[in-house]
Formats: sequence, C-alpha cells, structure tokens
Amino acid sequence: MSAHERQQVSSRADRQVVERLVPVWLRETERHDADAARRARESWESGTLSPQAAQDLALWVTARITDTGFNEEEGPDVRGPVRITPADKESVHRWLAEQGHDV
Repeated sequence: MSAHERQQVSSRADRQVVERLVPVWLRETERHDADAARRARESWESGTLSPQAAQDLALWVTARITDTGFNEEEGPDVRGPVRITPADKESVHRWLAEQGHDV
C-alpha cells in the first residue's frame, strides 16, 4: 500500500470517528447552548464547520476522553453516552486539521 493509499484509509477512518461523535457533541451542546448547537448543526450539515464550532468540537472531544487507563480509585471518571478514546481524540483533531482548522 502506498503512502497516498494509507492516507486515504486514515482519512476515511478519521471521518468515521467524527461522524460517530459529532451527533453526541451536538446533543450535549444543545442542552447547554441551543443557539450554538443550532449554528454548529447547520454548519455540519452544510459540509463544513465554522472555526468556532471546530474549536468547540476539539475541546469537547479532549474533555470527554473516557478510556483513560485510570482505574476507579485513580480517576478521572468521565461518563458519557459514548466511549471516546485518546485515538478518537487524535482522529477528530487530525480530521479538523485536514479541513483547515487550527486545533
């Protein structure tokens, strides 16, 4: 497999992670700031994210990493509706960078 083919596979995998997590992020954002969620949803559905929405998504995925390797006594305990790994965070950040966003 060439470097270009590996990049395409990586890009598709990153996009799949983003597509899995964005709906969760939008639902959570909606509970806290309906207007921001509406704007983010509109930009996502139009095929792009605004710089503010991209920054919010990057921060959200970082804060929501649930697979930390800590046990219950060590913390942190980050419960949520989806499992988010450090690799998921990297996928989201990489995808955002590929879209031209500063992460």
